[in-house]
Amino acid sequence: MTSDANQVRIIEVSPRDGLQNEPGTVSTTEKIALINGLVGAGAREIEIGSFVAPKWVPQMSDTVDVVTATRDLPGLQGIALVPNLKGLERAIEAGVKRIAIFPAATESFSNKNLNASMNDSISSFEEVARVALNEGIAVRGYVSVAFHCPFDGWVEPRSTVDVVNRLMDFGCYEVSICDTTGKATPGHVMPVLEPALGRHGPTKVVAHFHDTYGQGLANVLQAWRGGIAAFDASTGGLGGCPYSPGATGNVATEELIYMFEGLGVSTGLDLSKILDVAREIYSSLNRDSRSSLMNG
Repeated sequence: MTSDANQVRIIEVSPRDGLQNEPGTVSTTEKIALINGLVGAGAREIEIGSFVAPKWVPQMSDTVDVVTATRDLPGLQGIALVPNLKGLERAIEAGVKRIAIFPAATESFSNKNLNASMNDSISSFEEVARVALNEGIAVRGYVSVAFHCPFDGWVEPRSTVDVVNRLMDFGCYEVSICDTTGKATPGHVMPVLEPALGRHGPTKVVAHFHDTYGQGLANVLQAWRGGIAAFDASTGGLGGCPYSPGATGNVATEELIYMFEGLGVSTGLDLSKILDVAREIYSSLNRDSRSSLMNG
């Protein structure tokens, strides 16, 4: 993966991060159709599910079926979240080639989201990464609540960057730095991202913004101007976190495409087709999107 000022990567997270907090059941068939539609629109790196315990995130209980149905799609680089060694075993059995591990930058969120202290959870993820890499599985890292925590408030950049560094030491091919609550503003972006970029470079650092307070696109633009060349996004602005009260959807994929095209920057994604996919999934959910492009 190389950095190019005229091109950005968009990692599509709607099938996992986008759907995990939906209150109604989203069928396996609808999830498979969503992934097929995203691939048809040019998406390649896609979060397809997670191997968490179904009692904690019921919406992801069919991840094995989703992986089985989509793993041979041409060009698809599916990513599945794995919380522990048990989840990794299930991912290996399902034939997953890329996993993601997701420690937090604060003690409170780590205890709420992972039922473990930061040190214990990071040590556990280190073991997951070691086993996965030995199995030939690529490992992606996330840092939850990298800017703001719903329980502890604003996070010291050093705390986030320390977790980023540890994930890189584990052998992660890249780390996504996540504004889980959506509270970050452009002024908060580079104090966190700049130290990570300075140490690891633009091919290793990804930004992940939620749009709870309408700051998502502004934060993406600030991060891009600061050297970030890859972003997580969710078609239709789907998203939310079960352990972050009030957090709404991820920054919308179609809004990133529209903004970057206006800047003369390629995403490799077809805006019209992404909008079709967004309309289809929202029709299945029987509700309206917050995405400005869908409502314009």
